[in-house]
Parts: sequence; C-alpha cells; structure tokens
Amino acid sequence: MGYLAIGIHCLIGVVFFASSLGKSAGRRAFDRFVVSVEGMRIMPSRRARSVARAVVAAECAVCVSLAVPVTAATVAGLVIAAGLLAVFTAAIAVSVRRGVRTPCRCFGASASPLGPRHIVRNLALTAAAVTGTAAVAAPGAITAGGAAVAVLGGLLLGGLVAALDDILDLFRPALLTPNQFRTDST
Repeated sequence: MGYLAIGIHCLIGVVFFASSLGKSAGRRAFDRFVVSVEGMRIMPSRRARSVARAVVAAECAVCVSLAVPVTAATVAGLVIAAGLLAVFTAAIAVSVRRGVRTPCRCFGASASPLGPRHIVRNLALTAAAVTGTAAVAAPGAITAGGAAVAVLGGLLLGGLVAALDDILDLFRPALLTPNQFRTDST
C-alpha cells in the first residue's frame, strides 16, 4: 500500500495547502472567510473571527505535519485532517439543512453557496485521510517510478478538488432570457 499512502499524502497536502493559502492570502481573503463562517450561523457571530483563525491554524498544522518526512508526523497530519474534515462536514450539513446559502470560502475565492456537493467532497476527503492513515501504517515496497506516478496523481487530484467549485460552475447552464433565443430574419 506504499503508493496509496504517497498519493493520499499528496492529495490531502495539496487540498489543505490550497485551503489555508486561499483563506489567508491577505486581509480581504481572510475577512471574506470570516463572513462565510459567520453566515453559516452555527455559532454566535462574535466567535466567527476566532473560529476562522483556529481553522486556518489547524489547516496549516496539517500542511506542516505532512511536510515533515517522518511517519509519525504524516500520521498526525492525516488524523488532524480527518478530524477537521469531519467537523467541516458536520458544520456544512447543519447549515445546508437550515437553508443557509452562504458562499463556500473553503478555498478562499469561490462564491459558490454551500450545498450537498461540499458535504460529499468532505466525506470523500475524510475517507481518503482515514485510508491514508491506514496505508502509512502498512508500507509496501516502492520504486522511484511508481512513487513519481503516485505523487503526480495525488497532486493532480488535490488540485482538482481545490478547483472543484470553479470546474462545476463551468458546466452550469448559462442563464438566458427568452429574448436571447429569438433570431430576427429582417
């Protein structure tokens, strides 16, 4: 399971790196994230800024843990990631159930409202982090070529996950008014 561990390590690392960077890439980005946290209405508004800071700090802790080339640090990073993702999933589920349509600022810039796709994404990432933890504990023989493919696959998948809202928005039908369908033959 060595390749699986490597791929998941890279996937989770990219997702949390993009997430923490997107939320902390300047005061405006962080303020938008704070507004999103407040808009979820799962805690008192006065706590939104401190919760947002804690989220970014925890995401950075995942990144640092996964960057350290020590098995125990990798396991810790994946366990923290799984825990954070479970909390994020629960918070989003509560907000969606209440009909809250605040933008998902999961990766900073997206203005897509929270919805079921965010819950599914986070459940899949939680499962990946848990699987990665088990895979790290059962290393297998690896080759340089196989490791390179696993790294590339994990990085690519992580980038796709980080850009998921933007990708899905590309396939959303454009809103057209009835007059835009008319063709004048005069």
